[in-house]
Amino acid sequence: MSAESDIAVIGLTGQSGAGKTTVCKVFAENGFAIINADQISRAIMDKDTPCLNETVECFGRVILNEDGTLNRKMLGDIVFGCKEKLKQLNAISYPYITSEILRLINKYAAENCKYVLLDAPTLFESRADDFCDLIISVTATEKNRAERVAARDGLTPEQIKARFSSQHSEKFFINHSDFIIKNNKSEEALKEKAQEVAEKIKEYYNAEETR
Repeated sequence: MSAESDIAVIGLTGQSGAGKTTVCKVFAENGFAIINADQISRAIMDKDTPCLNETVECFGRVILNEDGTLNRKMLGDIVFGCKEKLKQLNAISYPYITSEILRLINKYAAENCKYVLLDAPTLFESRADDFCDLIISVTATEKNRAERVAARDGLTPEQIKARFSSQHSEKFFINHSDFIIKNNKSEEALKEKAQEVAEKIKEYYNAEETR
């Protein structure tokens, strides 16, 4: 918790299809303000934004729909599975994402919010972990994650494999997180574990305040 703002920023990350959305909802129910990096990444790519314009300069107008909006599927097909192109996209988008995350953290701090959950799938890649006091990672077996992503996003096995190959391994998340939530059972079990972690974090910071 920052001594300057008295706000605790908790990073939430993990693998695609692991169950971050469910965990995020539990934390919201426990009074955490939510910053959703996925929503930010979509907003910065709105039509005619500086970030989208830079992205088009890099990858060409092939990534645009006829109305000038971003064709996300086309861009995904280009960057997922090609580390160099993904690195190029990240170099363009991360500064915009980081700037908006910092703006929202400062906004919540000004509103005397005590806890913020930063839901960011690319928390480490964007170096947004630098803003976090604690980090939670959600993981699951590759089989479970693939089934969930296929049902949720309608991706083919090849597209899922490409997406997974661009992400960190479970071992990486374990080594770089303060809490690991494994989601290989029921949704109810996931919610119970998330509730437990949320309560532990609040208890810790409440105790810090009384010292």
